[in-house]
Amino acid sequence: MSTTEIGYHEQERVERRLPANLRRDQPLVPVDSVAGKALMAVIAILTFLAALSAGAAVLAARASDQWRGAVSNEMTIQIRPDSRRDVEKDVARAVAMAQTLEGVEGVRAVPKAESDKLLEPWLGTGLDLVELPVPRLIVLRLKAGESPDLAAFGPLLRREVPTAILDDHRLWVRRLSAMAGTIVISGFSIVMLILTTTALAVAFATRGAMAGSRDSVEVLHLVGADDDFIAREFQSRFIRLGLKGGAAGGLAAIIAIAVLGFIASRWSTAPEAEQLQALFGAFEIGWAGYAAVVMVAVVVAAIAGLVSRVTVRRYLGALA
Repeated sequence: MSTTEIGYHEQERVERRLPANLRRDQPLVPVDSVAGKALMAVIAILTFLAALSAGAAVLAARASDQWRGAVSNEMTIQIRPDSRRDVEKDVARAVAMAQTLEGVEGVRAVPKAESDKLLEPWLGTGLDLVELPVPRLIVLRLKAGESPDLAAFGPLLRREVPTAILDDHRLWVRRLSAMAGTIVISGFSIVMLILTTTALAVAFATRGAMAGSRDSVEVLHLVGADDDFIAREFQSRFIRLGLKGGAAGGLAAIIAIAVLGFIASRWSTAPEAEQLQALFGAFEIGWAGYAAVVMVAVVVAAIAGLVSRVTVRRYLGALA
């Protein structure tokens, strides 16, 4: 037996005495351990929840923009019925006055049949609404970028048509803005809580992996490996776990959002579809929403790598 063969066999005997993760071609952190798979599943679930929260916040913001865009470009005049006045003459007078208002692009008196139809979702169909005091509506479409002089027009309208009420929807716009802002902030807060939970889970998993590899880490220290080398080994492992878990959770969230959008589009002929569309718009998050989902998955992977590195450095510092 040659000297080379003797050295090779001796090296094999030495490797068999070493911890499993210090043998030739073995990673410092086990790749397919049960703990690693469990952590990846936890990261995937947390990423899925965070991505759904981010998508819901984007959906609420888009719906709010649609609401405000539709409301802020219109005003309405309500003509309340009065037995002492001719409603049709009051409507015609209000329309004529509105047409002279600067900044108004178009004026339309809503027919009575159309006004009655607006009450069908609440009162049902087939009812005779002749005896009900249903207000007549006049819709004013405003020019983009112009603000009519409502301070002067409102009192003038009330003098000419005492039963008229001018509604510029500013109160509704403020309420919609406040509601949308609350939903967006809530979604962002949920995302931050989930990311914090992910960081804690990675920190505990890293400490567990370090405790399981303590003998290996001490051997590496003895042979001259510095803390940066050891930290990089753990960091790369947890970044891969974060990427796999984040990609799985993000993909599941994208599929879930796409399926919900498809169901909403197929359900558009249902009677309840108009109300849902009024609340959520077209139920599409757009490219901004999908970008937010992808960003959440990337942030999860970055958090996994950063937290594992910091945890390893602190653990090694405690061993020194």
